[in-house]
Amino acid sequence: MSTESPRHNPYRSAEYVISAHNLKQLPPDLGFEVAFAGRSNAGKSSAINALTDQKSLARTSKTPGRTQQIVIFEIDPQRRIADLPGYGYAKVPEKLRAHWKHVMQLYFQKRESLRGVVLLMDIRHPMRPFDEQMINWCAYRNLPCAVVLTKADKLKRGPAQATLLQVQKSLPPVARALTFSSTKGQGKTELIKVLNSWYELGEENRQDHPGEDPDSLKPAAHDIIDSEHSAKRS
Repeated sequence: MSTESPRHNPYRSAEYVISAHNLKQLPPDLGFEVAFAGRSNAGKSSAINALTDQKSLARTSKTPGRTQQIVIFEIDPQRRIADLPGYGYAKVPEKLRAHWKHVMQLYFQKRESLRGVVLLMDIRHPMRPFDEQMINWCAYRNLPCAVVLTKADKLKRGPAQATLLQVQKSLPPVARALTFSSTKGQGKTELIKVLNSWYELGEENRQDHPGEDPDSLKPAAHDIIDSEHSAKRS
């Protein structure tokens, strides 16, 4: 994977908009939105900062799972990043856990501007149960999914490539995998190309949104959220 920085990075203009505790606080459901999801220790905030060339746009913490809101970053008036709460790690009260279970169900069922999901996984611990459920949901909706294997610099090239190939073989056609390192810049160019196609940035990247009727997603989204929150926390 290339470690070169792209000549043009449209995500450098990203700005913080709001931290939403419920869907009513989100920006209007128009334009293009891409969700960043992953376990709380997958390096999601670091990846967003690396993508946008900003050191502190997304808050990072030595205590994973501190962010318990949907954080919206605006790229331009029609395009947004939705940084979703991390899952599967944070020690939070049961009442708050139930609240976010409900909010996430509604988000994936009803958010019509959602154009793709960037699913971040620690390359050393890929394809946990929630990850697999999220990928299955994306396949059900025919929604693009980029599986970003973070912290690739923690492995030597051989093991990293072996993990990449193993994950890629397990993915449905709507998903693709790439290795990524926030500290080394690995995979950044590839991720930008993927996002450009989803956001329809540039005529050469334009494509129709393959989403289906949001009402058809309710059973699948419910199963996804229930699967993770009914499992024992690691």
